[in-house]
Amino acid sequence: MTYKMKDLPLQERPREKFKTSGFQKLSDIDLISLLIRTGSKDQSVKDLATTILLEIGSLNELSNTSLERLSKIKGVGEVKAITLLVAMELGKRALKKTERNSLRISNAQDLYEYFYQELMPLTQEHFVAVFLNSKNEIIKSETIFIGSANKSIVHPRDIYKEAIKYSAVKLMCLHNHPSGDPTPSIEDTAFTSRLVEAGNLLQIPLLDHIIIGYNSYYSFYDHVMK
Repeated sequence: MTYKMKDLPLQERPREKFKTSGFQKLSDIDLISLLIRTGSKDQSVKDLATTILLEIGSLNELSNTSLERLSKIKGVGEVKAITLLVAMELGKRALKKTERNSLRISNAQDLYEYFYQELMPLTQEHFVAVFLNSKNEIIKSETIFIGSANKSIVHPRDIYKEAIKYSAVKLMCLHNHPSGDPTPSIEDTAFTSRLVEAGNLLQIPLLDHIIIGYNSYYSFYDHVMK
């Protein structure tokens, strides 16, 4: 017999608690129970959730644990482990995006570190515009264009239209090279020149354009714009 959520007394069922009181009344155990949905032949879903938390140590540890370690806990298995790890990753990404909007960018290295994990694994070029206030804090970052594996087409007007919408006073841009080599193409260099010209005309200067490669980046500011 596998213990399921419906086997719990009504007042202990996390789903019912959520419907009547919202997330505030749900414990960490309740949240894990909702994600894994069923227990095992030896444990109720809440007992299994408790076992997971005791074995791993904390929610913070859970977010950093491996699939192998989590799936080896008795009663968990690969499907439940993947479900938990996906939920933790979603939470981390949401938090990262929220935190990013208050970050201050001082240089190309900052920009690279904030976006590397997001852009490097992608198999298509993604062109991202980062809109800044007068303190170099991120107002908004937005993917302007997604291209093929070796070609990206974007126009300065598409970027500066968004900059005006967000009342940005400065701009930084970046895109990935799926090949892993951040060396700029002739098109990359020409496009950056057009961005600089448009920014000067609109008085929303382009501070830098970086290309993200594998564990490396190219900064137009460092190589060309200084």
